[in-house]
Amino acid sequence: MQSVLAFLLLPFSWLYAAVLAVRNRLYDVGWKRSDAFGVPLLNVGNLRVGGTGKTPHVAWLVVELLRQGQRPAILSRGYGRSTHGPRLAGPTDSAATVGDEPWYYFQQFATQLVPVAVAEARRLGVQLLQQAHPEITVIVLDDAYQHRAVRPTLNVLLTELARPFYSDHVLPAGRLRESRHGARRADVVIVTKCPSDLSDAAQAEVAQRVRRYSRPAAPVLFSAYGYGQPQPLTAEPVAVPAQLAAGNYERGAGLPALLLTGIAQPGPLHEYLESQGYAIQHHAVFPDHHSFRPADLVALRAHWQPGWPIFTTEKDATRLMAPELRDVRAGLPFYTIPVLVAFLGNGGAVLQHLLPSRPALGT
Repeated sequence: MQSVLAFLLLPFSWLYAAVLAVRNRLYDVGWKRSDAFGVPLLNVGNLRVGGTGKTPHVAWLVVELLRQGQRPAILSRGYGRSTHGPRLAGPTDSAATVGDEPWYYFQQFATQLVPVAVAEARRLGVQLLQQAHPEITVIVLDDAYQHRAVRPTLNVLLTELARPFYSDHVLPAGRLRESRHGARRADVVIVTKCPSDLSDAAQAEVAQRVRRYSRPAAPVLFSAYGYGQPQPLTAEPVAVPAQLAAGNYERGAGLPALLLTGIAQPGPLHEYLESQGYAIQHHAVFPDHHSFRPADLVALRAHWQPGWPIFTTEKDATRLMAPELRDVRAGLPFYTIPVLVAFLGNGGAVLQHLLPSRPALGT
């Protein structure tokens, strides 16, 4: 039934793709304005609606830039926030005022003094960052692949191994924001959420299919997810499961647990927890960027028993800390699972080589 519906929607997809192709062409020939800036812009984006792993890859880039001695900043649209216009994230902000991903970045890199800003018009966001933080040497753009009004120095395109752009269609028949040929703007393509043991032959086959649409010289890299040890959401007193209290993070050994997610692709985390031996008794699945309400946690509590940990993602945790959830969250042992990016083969070294050099002192 789904394939029949997709077939019926194809004419609308072709029309939508044609409109976007004209728009992109106007930018390509210079009839629509696309600004470059004195500071390099590194864009991490995708062609497909939904999660391809942008957040952990942006974090990987920021960590690497810091390691190289750069002064990076992060600029996002701030999807789902209650505010509008350009805004610098600050200590009094929250996921509600700047968006869950920017608030996660702000908290993650606060000690490294990485500025985070949000702006629907990225041009205004870049200008705000440059005015407020003239020391920055590079700006990482989170999800601006279709935002052609700014011109990235490096365009990083992500695509999931399980849902590659080359097998999809443009909305509404598929999930692509623009046609597959948009991959030609990418300077590097990263195939995400791969098994860590993906064979060289499988990588070569995927790379060949990617290169039907990307530029021939653009590297095709492969990355996998790794997961860090569970971290308590708050320092508030809760009934801590004995295994986690003892630091036995590595194996759940059949420990019953709950999972709460409001992200686009929660499957890999669910599979990981089960692979670690946790028995997921209930998985509360919500849409990406879902604003949790007290009723959501009341319903979750009905599935919980004392001694069971409740796992969630770091991005979801930013929304769980909303003040209106404090009372209903009390006593529930929430743990976040850090998501880490690991490149297969020499992919990390290739991406490092593509990053802009640290400017010389005095320039």
